[in-house]
Amino acid sequence: MNLLDELSWRGMIQDIMPGTREQIEKEMTTGYIGFDPTADSLHIGSLVPILLLVHFQKAGHKPIALVGGATGMVGDPSGKSEERNLLNEETLQKNITGVKAQLAKFLNFSPTLPNAAELVNNYDWFKSISFIDFLRDTGKHITVNYMMAKDSVKKRIEGESGISYTEFAYQLMQAYDFYWLYQHKQCKLQMGGSDQWGNMTTGTELIRRKCGGEAFVFTNPLITKSDGGKFGKTEAGNIWLDPAKTSPYQFYQFWLNTSDNDATRWVKLFTFLAQEEIEKIISLHEQNPAARLLQRTLAAEITSFVHGQDEMSKAIETTEKLFSNQQAPIESLSEADLEQIQGVVKVEIERNILRDGVDIITLLANTGIFPSKGEARKTTQGGGVSINRKKVETVDIKVNESFLLHNRYILVQKGKKNYFLITVKAV
Repeated sequence: MNLLDELSWRGMIQDIMPGTREQIEKEMTTGYIGFDPTADSLHIGSLVPILLLVHFQKAGHKPIALVGGATGMVGDPSGKSEERNLLNEETLQKNITGVKAQLAKFLNFSPTLPNAAELVNNYDWFKSISFIDFLRDTGKHITVNYMMAKDSVKKRIEGESGISYTEFAYQLMQAYDFYWLYQHKQCKLQMGGSDQWGNMTTGTELIRRKCGGEAFVFTNPLITKSDGGKFGKTEAGNIWLDPAKTSPYQFYQFWLNTSDNDATRWVKLFTFLAQEEIEKIISLHEQNPAARLLQRTLAAEITSFVHGQDEMSKAIETTEKLFSNQQAPIESLSEADLEQIQGVVKVEIERNILRDGVDIITLLANTGIFPSKGEARKTTQGGGVSINRKKVETVDIKVNESFLLHNRYILVQKGKKNYFLITVKAV
């Protein structure tokens, strides 16, 4: 199966310019994807473009990951209803450093490879271009009519907030990125999310008008959940690729708890398993959905890809200890088990807090397990809190030293998936 057929089967292609297939099948092609440094870590919304670059390199082509140090200062209007806050240079530099380090984990940058991956920062070429030079040498090639016809611009102009010149110019800046890479890196292909189609095709137009070249683009669909919820969002916020922001255990749990419909689509998108193997897994899952083979396979594969085999194994081990043996007495978890559970939020308290007993709501709020007493009370009354694997039936109980496991620990469960380990400080 060639690259585009493989990507199509996996659901990774939405729109594609005529001639793209011919270009990819003709020769080793250099292609790029841009990553917006709005935070110091990428989140799982960036996984599809990352995986696209990995597939691209595995097929023998040369991938470039572009970090938008310059365009990150401006802001992309695509898919947004209002202008975002611009980042200062210090924050932006911190974000670029974090994003670059993450991208370097997934692609092969070995100089011995003819298709070695590259990381570039568009600030490196924009910093030496004056405003007058940009207007004269680039702006004159793309008409305002052409730019305003793009959906991302039209929606903002017709909306209540309008669009600033700063964001309007983003389209031209992204087009110049493509032109610069075409000129200096022989890059003939840009890939990205379907919301970027307008910006990307402007790049091919600039290359055609400015130097008579030919370039191509294709987009991947934006990922959605079958229940209408936003992909990658949980009660705690984004699912990050940085283990300091989202632990490997929490990352694994996100994928493990996907619906059957989503897991059926996502196992193709987010893993490198072959078509025959995926079809077999789906068939086995349908015979016994309760075993959740599909979700367990998806979670293990993507956690291993992002965090490595060891962290994936630890996440599975933690899941087994917390969920697979729910009927076993809590005492079956040894002190070492409790200490070594990965991904569970740990909170320390003074022993004297428990000597006279503390009401459950105060304990939950003061330890930060809940942001407020009101929310702690509401969730507890709804049956959403367990202490040491026993559901809290009333908000009137007092937690004292008798609740301690091994004279030091209290295991709190909030909802279905969130665990907290309260530890008494050593004297």
